[in-house]
Amino acid sequence: MGERAIAAEARDLVKDFDGKRAVDGVSLTVPEGSITGILGPNGAGKTTTIRMMLGIIEPSSGSRSLLGHDRPLEVAREVGYLPEERGLYPAMPVAEAIAFMGALRGLPLKEGRRRALELLKSRGHEDWAKQPIRTLSKGMAQTVQLLGTIIHEPRLIVLDEPFAGLDAINQEKLEQLIRDQAAAGVTVIFSTHVIAHAERLCERVAIIAEGKAVFEGAVDEARGRLRPIVHLRTRADDGPWRAALPASAKKLGGEWRFELPASGPEPLLRALIDGDAGIETLSIERPGLHDAFIAIAGEAAAREMGHVPSAEEAA
Repeated sequence: MGERAIAAEARDLVKDFDGKRAVDGVSLTVPEGSITGILGPNGAGKTTTIRMMLGIIEPSSGSRSLLGHDRPLEVAREVGYLPEERGLYPAMPVAEAIAFMGALRGLPLKEGRRRALELLKSRGHEDWAKQPIRTLSKGMAQTVQLLGTIIHEPRLIVLDEPFAGLDAINQEKLEQLIRDQAAAGVTVIFSTHVIAHAERLCERVAIIAEGKAVFEGAVDEARGRLRPIVHLRTRADDGPWRAALPASAKKLGGEWRFELPASGPEPLLRALIDGDAGIETLSIERPGLHDAFIAIAGEAAAREMGHVPSAEEAA
């Protein structure tokens, strides 16, 4: 399989507002058909980066391309964009609101109405069609805006903090919608400060902290910056096998935990068996994206994103 074309790219983007640098040299590459997450705490520069990439605001320096164009607004009709600040006309019926959002991207209103009804029906929401927007719950209104974002069948979808304010059920529905779009060949970019969504969905991530891109690449590459963690329980409390454990090994709740040595699992297993450790359980856990985020962006950024260390992590 050949190398994929690039759907969107940012190169050393910088944005200053009134002498303050909001984005400082962010670069980002988004392959066609991928799901790419832009991660970082609130105020890190995610929204400003997205708006520069879409051509909504101009960078102070740097460049970007969108669907092969250096002037992003030239391909605006091929992009579906859900901004962080949502807005729908309260009195407008649902199907009409979806069709109207498509019309803003060049879709004829008559065709938009037909597609709106199809989209609602495909998700079991055909009974929403004539309801005024003001009667909807927050999750329902978010669904309407998402359907309006994809009604014109864009090649690229950009979602700014799409999970904000949604309950667990609606978050799951949104994740499935993103997967469905990617399966159809659509490129998806979304920003979030909730790492779990990116871990479940993304092929690539950019981690932004204090306006800088501190990492950009494949999720596996980010996770690969940390060594796997060994979880070990033994019947013996002590013995010659203890010398095989790293000095940093900790025993928590009767279980040893430590990074897998660079030599791999085989010498460790041999030492445990030869030393009569009496292995009860041994598992090797690959670090998650959250652990990688902390290692890359730092604990301060993780705290800003709402992570509270557990008692074990704080130990």
